[in-house]
Amino acid sequence: MSIFVHSFFMDKKSLTFDEIKLKLVNYCVYQDRCHYEVELKMKEFLLIPEAKDKIFLYLIKENYLNEERFTRSYIRGKFYIKHWGRNKIKMNLKQKGITEKLISKSMDEIDADDYEKTVNKIYQDYFSKQKGLKEYQKKSKTIKHLISKGFEYDVILDVINNE
Repeated sequence: MSIFVHSFFMDKKSLTFDEIKLKLVNYCVYQDRCHYEVELKMKEFLLIPEAKDKIFLYLIKENYLNEERFTRSYIRGKFYIKHWGRNKIKMNLKQKGITEKLISKSMDEIDADDYEKTVNKIYQDYFSKQKGLKEYQKKSKTIKHLISKGFEYDVILDVINNE
């Protein structure tokens, strides 16, 4: 066991500050990242606090790391691709350390008509797939499904009432 552990650490190549900085630049270029994700990635490199700060400042200054751009991109992706509702998006962004103020400011990335159409489509699709249930059971299951996807109860009720 000790031989394996020893050889594992011996094979790990140590990187220079510039190599680590380049790896983090590439990490941010690949897709928008938030500070929290970059912080987690930095833990892989065992950097001293001063080096972390220097890299963070560089990433921000060179616009590789932009919290608002990340938030807006995240909201668009999770809604238009994954079809998540505002509640689920907001909860996930909070877990990534994004402020309530920035989340609220960025929610305008979701068009109100698109939101309503999406809730309606998911409702219709899911409702129609429920077989062998009474009407109220189908409705109840569909509401639970939409809530689990992060849609607001009042928005769901609006869709049901407009049927």
